[in-house]
Amino acid sequence: MGSTERKYELCGPFLPRRHPSLKTSAEIVGEARRILRAQSTQRPHTPRDAHRQLFARSSVRADHGSRPSSTFSLHATNFDIGDSRPSSGARLSPLEHKTKIQFLGNDDISKSSPKPPADSLETRRSLVRTRARLLRATPLTTLPPLAAQTDASQERSHQDPTKKLPSAQAFVSGDHKEAFGAPYFCAPRRSQTESRLSQSSVDAGIGSDEVRAGQRTDLGGSGKNNTSSGADPRWDTIAPLLQQLKAAAAAGDSCEASLDHLCDLCVALHDALEEAAMLGPHRCKRRSSILRTLFQLIDLNCPRLHMHVAELCLALHVGGTNLLNICKLIFQVSRSEANDVLFQNNSVLDSLLELLLREDATTCGEALFYGAGTLKFLSGNAAVVHLLMEKNFISTAHNFIRKLCRVDEPHVTIAGHILVQLTATLRNLADHTEARPFFVSHSLMSDLCLVLQRYHQDQDVCTNVSRIYSKLSSYAECCLALAQTPDCYQLFLEHLSKHHQKPDLVVRLLFTLGNLTAKNNEARQQLFRCEASVDALLRLYDDYQLREEEPPPTPPPASRREAEDVLVKLVRVLANMCIHEDVGAALASNTTCVQLLMETLELRSVEESEELTVNVAAAINNLTFYRKESAVLRRSQMAIARLMLKLVLSSNMAAMLEATRVYGNLSQSKDVRDFIMLNKVHRFVVTLLDSKNPDVCFSACGVLTNLALDPSNRASLFLEGAATKLTDCLRDLGAGDWQLSAQLCQALWNMSSGPEKPVEAQDSESLLEILTSYLDEEEVVKWMEDEDYHRALWELEFRPVAQKLAKLVNAK
Repeated sequence: MGSTERKYELCGPFLPRRHPSLKTSAEIVGEARRILRAQSTQRPHTPRDAHRQLFARSSVRADHGSRPSSTFSLHATNFDIGDSRPSSGARLSPLEHKTKIQFLGNDDISKSSPKPPADSLETRRSLVRTRARLLRATPLTTLPPLAAQTDASQERSHQDPTKKLPSAQAFVSGDHKEAFGAPYFCAPRRSQTESRLSQSSVDAGIGSDEVRAGQRTDLGGSGKNNTSSGADPRWDTIAPLLQQLKAAAAAGDSCEASLDHLCDLCVALHDALEEAAMLGPHRCKRRSSILRTLFQLIDLNCPRLHMHVAELCLALHVGGTNLLNICKLIFQVSRSEANDVLFQNNSVLDSLLELLLREDATTCGEALFYGAGTLKFLSGNAAVVHLLMEKNFISTAHNFIRKLCRVDEPHVTIAGHILVQLTATLRNLADHTEARPFFVSHSLMSDLCLVLQRYHQDQDVCTNVSRIYSKLSSYAECCLALAQTPDCYQLFLEHLSKHHQKPDLVVRLLFTLGNLTAKNNEARQQLFRCEASVDALLRLYDDYQLREEEPPPTPPPASRREAEDVLVKLVRVLANMCIHEDVGAALASNTTCVQLLMETLELRSVEESEELTVNVAAAINNLTFYRKESAVLRRSQMAIARLMLKLVLSSNMAAMLEATRVYGNLSQSKDVRDFIMLNKVHRFVVTLLDSKNPDVCFSACGVLTNLALDPSNRASLFLEGAATKLTDCLRDLGAGDWQLSAQLCQALWNMSSGPEKPVEAQDSESLLEILTSYLDEEEVVKWMEDEDYHRALWELEFRPVAQKLAKLVNAK
């Protein structure tokens, strides 16, 4: 006789097998109906901030003086007009001493004055730049030819040997050569035409990089190409556009038509510069005149125009203060949802992403901060999210996060500010289906663990990361990627202990752990094996229990609602961990764990704390599966039975179902069976069979199967009509659920062990007809949707007990 048949002949208690050596194939395919079940719960709600702010109201950055502001004003005067080229980032070392210049007589000047190398190209370039800066300082008239200047200055030098060194004005007027015995720099002789071109350049504000020998352009005149002077023909289009922008900006007209005209001019200027290959770093020789014109447009209150200005400035790769102010300008535009559409038809998003790749927090942290804040605001718009995914934002964030995790200590603060914005952006993207695969493919699940390690003191950063994990861990592929991250369980436990007073962080980390342990047996074991893992979880449980007779700690860890949400997620983690056999046995033997769960049921009612009480009952159900190995549970089983009575008598179906499952485990004990009969719980269990819900009926059958072990109980069950209801359930639900059919037959088998007839004669014929139909293999195959799965259940679970029950009913 097989082991399956011996089970039913002995009328064993309602429990699945525990040891792998005794498992049947039916038990393997029937995992969904096991006594030990993973718990589910709702993801913590993240309220959307109605106002676009850099930091939420709940932010720990309460000291507004220590964080960048969300509100500020920008004007043209805030920008650095002298920014003609992006900063190289290099800094010269200061001189150890100051050079002292002695004023000598005319006879000694030629001996003591430094003389540059005759053919030094670098010296000539340096002097050209020096002269150009002086030229910008003072307006000039026409410059005389260089050769004439040299002769005249030498003459004057001999006539007046006591003359002092020239002033800056003397340098500007060309008289600086008379201070030295040789020409200060050498350059080709220029015609008067060239001099006029240089004068026009000075009047237009062209910087030193823009005035080069052999390349002159008249920006202030007609814009005609002067090929004889080496003029750049590309500026024939650009120069008039600049003049029109200057004139329109100077007019200050803010009517709609004028603003539209300015926007069109900016678009035309961008196209012209792009066509001339003058966008990008170090490509445009006349940056300062362009930037000066663009900065004048900042004072016009027009977000659309500001976006065009920002697009051009970013394309020209402004640096330093101007880069910061442009990022602030873009940030201001993005604070209004109405302006989101302005970011969908230009290159600003591309420039911001390029900025994240190109720069780092040590050189332009504040600019990156406002750029990341802009991306955070825009990520609330589904259309912009689609654009960010097309522009490979996840990959950019992946690289930038790794850079921020390597910053040195002096820059950690600004890096933390940036990470708050960046992680909030990723949190918004986690809501979108198209973005989730990229979190896995770009290893962001692991990268965010690095963030938790590096910025473990920053509660805002840690909270945002926990929000990302709580969203993504609800999906199988993301959950698996996180489960494979080394030491993530230990990291979560450390943050739960460190930030135990911050419920919005705690609840999300617990929800993530609950997802990790819901379907992964290895994850349950890894979490349990972490250092002091159970102690940390139970200490957190005790902190959030909020016993009414005790004064709350100062400061209180959370409001009652927040505390309850934390307990819901924490109890779910414990319940899921119990599914692993070794972990479950250890938790069942942990006195503190069992007592805390029982205390929660004593303190809370189903009406006020439905989800919490249901989850606690589910956790107790999983623990009671290990009742035989746990002395703690054996001592507490009567107290648990009384607590379950509260749930059974409630009007909540979920609570009643969990309590019934607990009774299915505890009713192996004779004392508990007597308690159930004494308190008339069996009547309620029989009534549950009318629900026609397969899960409810299955649990009720488990209790009835165990109650029928005692001869004194069978008569009471018979009087309650248990046999008739079991037969009705077999007819109505059996063909679609062979596990349930097997349990129904086992309950009927145990009830028929005595002299009493399990059913009346008329019902007996109906039961035989049902059993005969269900035992017809050819007929049953037609009902099976998944033949292999259902056939295994039918052959190994249902058929043995159904055949014996049919013989017993025939005999009686």
